[in-house]
Amino acid sequence: MFRMSEETWRRHANPWSVWTRFAAIPAMLLAIWSRTWIGWWSLLPIAVVIVWLIVNPWAFPPVRPDSWAARGIYGEHAWVSHPDRVPPDHRRVARLLMAVGACGFALITWGLIALEVWPTVFGATLVVLAQLWRIDRFGWLWERVSQ
Repeated sequence: MFRMSEETWRRHANPWSVWTRFAAIPAMLLAIWSRTWIGWWSLLPIAVVIVWLIVNPWAFPPVRPDSWAARGIYGEHAWVSHPDRVPPDHRRVARLLMAVGACGFALITWGLIALEVWPTVFGATLVVLAQLWRIDRFGWLWERVSQ
């Protein structure tokens, strides 16, 4: 399994890292959709987005948990490294948000295969909202476990 060092988690928590990962969502959707315009050349922008997502956790300097985004990622790290400290209600909400995100991903997949705008956009909206709420919950978790 892919494991990040403490330094990488701090870099991953940089708000620039967080928001540029969000920006990768519409970029990937557009790259995949571009197959209708540029055919196999669409693999090039798809590859660029994938490479960016791989490089992203190392692309920005480390930060302390001062911002909303950084606290959320620090909370995610707490979730991963200390699962015994995660309250049961937080686990339930996290499962719900994962289900919402999975539904969004299914809609995106359908929309991209069928080249339908509404399921693609609605699915992306669900994924983004679920992820934002998840980061918010992780920020709450960070404040709870860091005390």
